[in-house]
Amino acid sequence: MELVATTAGLFPLPDDQRERLADLKGHQKSDLISGDESADVTATYDAARERLVSVQRDAGLDRVVEGQARWDDMLAHPLCVHDNVRTEGIVRYFDNNNFYREPVVEGELVEDGDLAADLAKAARLTDDLQAVAPGPYSLADLATDEHYGDESAFLAAVAEFLAGEIAQFPEETETVFLLEPSLTFDAPDEDAHERVRDAVRTVSDAADADVVLHSYWGSLEETLHAHLLDTGVDALGYDLVTAHEESTYLVQEYGTADSVALGLVDGQNTLVEDAETVRERIEWFEESVPVSDFETVYATPNTELFYLPVNKFEAKLQTLAEGVSLTTEAHQ
Repeated sequence: MELVATTAGLFPLPDDQRERLADLKGHQKSDLISGDESADVTATYDAARERLVSVQRDAGLDRVVEGQARWDDMLAHPLCVHDNVRTEGIVRYFDNNNFYREPVVEGELVEDGDLAADLAKAARLTDDLQAVAPGPYSLADLATDEHYGDESAFLAAVAEFLAGEIAQFPEETETVFLLEPSLTFDAPDEDAHERVRDAVRTVSDAADADVVLHSYWGSLEETLHAHLLDTGVDALGYDLVTAHEESTYLVQEYGTADSVALGLVDGQNTLVEDAETVRERIEWFEESVPVSDFETVYATPNTELFYLPVNKFEAKLQTLAEGVSLTTEAHQ
């Protein structure tokens, strides 16, 4: 079994770049990311990306993400910068105190390479690149459709759009994390489970890398979990911070993929766990499920770390890396 310390992406901006962007962009809606930023703004985001990659490498992570410094929100970004999408008012992001621009799809969703362009820059900075993208159900759930006219058609279109984006990811990409909080927070009705399965499969099939489908803020409904095991993803993610017993029950009763991602530290709480806690949570999960010889266990925060102050975010990265090291030593 390989233990991999990594994250679910979207980091807080480093202080220097945040202050620089405030000077360059201001704080108005018109100054949010649109895809046609000035050279100075682009250079500032590039500097932020270099800093975020460096922080991860210094912490000792096994997979390094791009950091998504350009993203104004947690998941909606790929639509918010699309030419055939307009953005409306600010909407609360699930049940927390963060917000996103509501993307309203007005025309055909054709891939535009925005995610791949950022990843290509990150690929020049690290040999252990991990991509992070929204899953199709969550991205469709956060958006409003004014073009396709049908929920099923819209979900399929979002999946095809994401598949086109992922197909352009640089060949250095080793892992793709698809984030699907809506699968637990705003779960689909049972009659939609097969459509969700097909949408995830469409996206997963486009990746030339291992695909991790990671949900959080609770556990998956049992039937939905079973359908997701039929998507071809290499790993399913489980939030052991908010739903450790429910998550292990799913694996005990229905099995899981060949690999798993475990949300081991709280991405929304400034309390920094210690490395021993990470080790204990990994070992507790292994001891609680019938199959413990996973190909890979991805040790990750349960959510993105965007919510945290910079110093807490950096400390949690260190905790994850040290916790994986402790676990590896205990297994030897």
